[in-house]
Amino acid sequence: MSRDKYIIDPAEVDYDNIVADIEQIRKFNPQRFEMEQLTAIVYANAEQMLCAGYKDITEDEFWVRGHMPGMPLMPGIVMCEAAAQVCSFVTQKYDLLGAEMVGFGGMENVRFRGPVRPGDRLLIACKGTKVRRGRMIVCDFQGTVGDTIVVSGGIKGVPLPVSSLEK
Repeated sequence: MSRDKYIIDPAEVDYDNIVADIEQIRKFNPQRFEMEQLTAIVYANAEQMLCAGYKDITEDEFWVRGHMPGMPLMPGIVMCEAAAQVCSFVTQKYDLLGAEMVGFGGMENVRFRGPVRPGDRLLIACKGTKVRRGRMIVCDFQGTVGDTIVVSGGIKGVPLPVSSLEK
């Protein structure tokens, strides 16, 4: 794939320049335990609505034992969750939506193009394309392992009514 097709060129990512580690990510994203799908954020820019984070895939992931036995492959839905968490991080860090919490509103044109296995580093880049404050944010996302795009698509985030979700 041509480098001009990347949202963020993986060859230009500085993995030593951590913008947010897991503790900082937790300030903006509510997922915990096995649902945390990010290791770190390595780029975030509010004006460009652009963000990149990664997940180091280990043998200890909750899905390794059963998906697939003897040939563990990261489930596509988990890749989509990782993308949602990168999009959520940039949305919440810069208060782009004006919501206490952001949740899935939908996904479009999702394509799985390659495997992600234990030992891989999955880089997820997202770029906001549309914001209707208080209503919806739309982002394009892309996941790469090395210089190979393994997943791409569009994701919509919507404000979640936290008070009505609390018990």
